[in-house]
Amino acid sequence: MTDGWFRNERGNLVKRWSTPTAPPKRGAFPCPRIISDTMDPTEHIDGKFYDSKSKFREVTKAHGCIEVGNDPARLRPIQKPKPDIKARKEAVQKAIAQAGL
Repeated sequence: MTDGWFRNERGNLVKRWSTPTAPPKRGAFPCPRIISDTMDPTEHIDGKFYDSKSKFREVTKAHGCIEVGNDPARLRPIQKPKPDIKARKEAVQKAIAQAGL
């Protein structure tokens, strides 16, 4: 498929080809941002199988359990305490004094 004939900077006629446009990437599900309540049947603490996330969470809370998930706090870096330089120097001087150096 051509878009037509055009003149280039030298004045020559050149045929320009159109670039094929790819269709946008889409999933099979028409509303991808919707989170469904269904899940694979999973056995719970009471021995029953649940295929609903809300019922699964309800039973979890009723038995006093905690559901562990994607907590963003676990991705934060651990804050290390700042070193106490003065205390470190005193400890080194004390060790040197005890060693008699």
